[in-house]
Amino acid sequence: MIALVTGASSGIGAATARRLAREPDCHVILLARRRERLEALARELGRASVIAADLTDPDTPARVAEQVEREHGRLDLLVNNAGVGGRGSFGSSGWAMVRRTMEVNFDAPVRLTEALLPLLRRSAPSAIVNVASVAGRVSRPGSGAYSASKYALVGWTEALQIEERRHGVYVALVLPGFVPTEGLPQRELLANPMTRWMVSKPEKVADAIVDAALRHRPERYVPRPYGIIPVLRMLFPGLYRRAVGGGRFTPTAAHQQPRRGEPPADPPEANSPER
Repeated sequence: MIALVTGASSGIGAATARRLAREPDCHVILLARRRERLEALARELGRASVIAADLTDPDTPARVAEQVEREHGRLDLLVNNAGVGGRGSFGSSGWAMVRRTMEVNFDAPVRLTEALLPLLRRSAPSAIVNVASVAGRVSRPGSGAYSASKYALVGWTEALQIEERRHGVYVALVLPGFVPTEGLPQRELLANPMTRWMVSKPEKVADAIVDAALRHRPERYVPRPYGIIPVLRMLFPGLYRRAVGGGRFTPTAAHQQPRRGEPPADPPEANSPER
């Protein structure tokens, strides 16, 4: 199996690469911007190769597709995991934050999938797993740009699932909740026994990604109880707004985090709800 994982230099991406490397005869292609981290992970995994690239560069999707085709001749799994956080109220961050967040969280996976889709179809049965977020089903103050990008990713994924089924390309959606990462350690939630259950681990998300890919699960929430939140939001919209309006789950400037798999100096990132 040839599997490509974006945002693979840390966090959920690195955990997914490690999980895939345990599958028999799986070669993992690691894609992110930090070459030194990718190469260290590739040495650890053994059966892995590296593509150091910025997914927002216009020529990256075509270059990635050409390299995968040339070096492997097939692609069995694409994991679109890379993303940014996009936190801050619209009044303070404006259109610039929305545009940047959409560029990374929605445009980049769509463009990469477009470039790799012919190869995925020729390699069928194959799979695509898009890592969205619970925030792609429900929104809250301070995460409007992030939620908008993940809502878009969820909607596009659901259409793609139906369109590509006849081509033998199985498309899955993984929706994590809060996950500790480099830039967002989730200390407050972990310190409180009442909210500790809400925080998952990158390894659990990785397990869900591999399960969705290999067993053709259309959708997975991580942790699973998060699946009830969109239902409650639909049934009790007023109660949901009161619950999130108090600010307990509103990200602050102090919790800005870098791109998943990128240095802390980069624009804010994380796949937590905010994922």
